[in-house]
Amino acid sequence: MQKAYEEIVNSFIDDKLGLSQSFLSDALATQLRENLRALNSGERLQAASIGNQAKRVTDLSNRGDKIYWLDRSHNDKHENLFFDLMDEFVSYLNSSCYTGITGYEFHYALYEKGTFYKKHLDQFQDNKSRAFTMIMYLNLDWKEEDGGNLCIFHENRTQIINPVNGSCVFFKSSELEHEVLPCNRQRLSITGWLKTN
Repeated sequence: MQKAYEEIVNSFIDDKLGLSQSFLSDALATQLRENLRALNSGERLQAASIGNQAKRVTDLSNRGDKIYWLDRSHNDKHENLFFDLMDEFVSYLNSSCYTGITGYEFHYALYEKGTFYKKHLDQFQDNKSRAFTMIMYLNLDWKEEDGGNLCIFHENRTQIINPVNGSCVFFKSSELEHEVLPCNRQRLSITGWLKTN
């Protein structure tokens, strides 16, 4: 995994956007994808909201994904393998880049056909604990016509990222605005934040 970690850090240093095409192994991505689909079939996902605490609202005109929070207390072996990977990555970041990360939170995200997430920042105005955003994709055989690209707004340009299976995107939660373009098929991912005190 060291190579994937270095890819993320080096591309982040170069362009404020860390990228790895193989952050999740095929086996782990498959297991997590099956988990997410089973949760969706069992109607365990909830409509995602925007805002924080008392300001939290569901607004389908702005954001259309459904989510399910991951937690070690679920005692799901595949989720726990994912958390083991995150622990290792956080340790790497803290020891090599002195990032001061003290925790994280992650959820599954499922976009049905026709859904999207308009341009936004990931850091709340009244809570600065989200330091870095991470998105890991679980989509097999994604094609250009499937839509659902991640659109990253740099200062002088826009970058388009395909949600390809096993790949990872990493950026500062307070810096890069981004959006999910409308999906033409079901789109699966794990999204989360590395946090500081």
